[in-house]
Amino acid sequence: MKIVITGASGFIGCQIVPLLRDGGADLLLAGRDPEALARRFPDLPVISYEDLAQRGAGYDALVHLAVRNNDQPGTLDDFRAANVTLLERIATAARTAGIGVFINITTLHAQTAGTDPYGRSKAEAEAFLNGFTGLRVVHLRLPAVYGTEYRGKLAVLNRVPAPLRPLAFKLLSALKPTVHVTRVAAAIRQEADAASASSSDPTPPGPTERIVSDAQRGNGVYAALRRLIDISFALFVILFLWWVLLAAWVAVRLSSPGPAIFAQERVGRQGVPFTCYKFRTMHMGTRQAGTHELTAASITRTGAFLRKTKIDELPQIWNLLRNQLSLVGPRPGLPVQTKLTEERMKRGVFEIPPGITGWAQIQNIDMSDPERLARTDAQYVALRSVLLDLKIILATARGKGQGDKVSL
Repeated sequence: MKIVITGASGFIGCQIVPLLRDGGADLLLAGRDPEALARRFPDLPVISYEDLAQRGAGYDALVHLAVRNNDQPGTLDDFRAANVTLLERIATAARTAGIGVFINITTLHAQTAGTDPYGRSKAEAEAFLNGFTGLRVVHLRLPAVYGTEYRGKLAVLNRVPAPLRPLAFKLLSALKPTVHVTRVAAAIRQEADAASASSSDPTPPGPTERIVSDAQRGNGVYAALRRLIDISFALFVILFLWWVLLAAWVAVRLSSPGPAIFAQERVGRQGVPFTCYKFRTMHMGTRQAGTHELTAASITRTGAFLRKTKIDELPQIWNLLRNQLSLVGPRPGLPVQTKLTEERMKRGVFEIPPGITGWAQIQNIDMSDPERLARTDAQYVALRSVLLDLKIILATARGKGQGDKVSL
């Protein structure tokens, strides 16, 4: 595996270079000041950007880390010079050298194209790469990065007493996603491997993007806070909305023949089926299928109201208490929705429990497009945090996301 790295002297670069080198990668470092790079990494070959087009020939990937970060002062022109103009030069040189893939290390912030100079310049750089031809482009989006030390948004942890720092970090990362440098290095190796395997393809695919994060793995603080939210919601419904449950039960029983509670097998965490409970909103005898595959005639008049107000979801508090569901997570699919199950399995969505509401749901992405839904679910897995969960809960309470739509 042969990898060119720009911006190796920065915070992320200084930690990734040793990880990739010790992992067996053949590295070439490119920078504005080759002599300074050589002093920092005396055991690695170093070149200037001007030599990249020639010396980069035969390399599988270029990892672009040379940016002006948002913790540095400067005008919009300063940020454009570093984040746009320089990137254009390096991408052009990489294409000339025949490098397999341009791995653009970027941030979640760049997606929003904010009004600040950093956000605007990063968005412009991505727009350029997305229209760049003859070179495969991958955007690796990172939240706050940490390793042997904390920088940027995590620098506040350096002021916490050392014995309390691990707990403080878990609390901070429960609120916002983070990523360890080892995961970033692993993602780079995967993309370089993929580029090497497809090096004979004369027409590179269009730009792709991938979010790399810790995904709250091993964060007991996040798990505890999430469970607290789930149980608090279930108890709130039982103590204060019991009359809504009773009224809905009576309305369903009186409006159409059949039981008030509808029990249906769904695909849960790790792909294990579980029984999900809802108020019945469809006529008895309706076939087992995704809602988007059924017609409006399948839904009862009372069921339409329950679905619109989301009251039909309230019996799932039983699944919450049994820890089969969480309040927020990917909506559980049916076993017969094999395409959705396959796409979610491929993207690691089943690592977490499903939810009553979710990131895809408030964006009105339903199960009629399983691949898009699975991609959005995977985004949530990577980005999940207490603050994002609360944002989704609030959006759901305000009426966003009406669930799967029936066929006309």
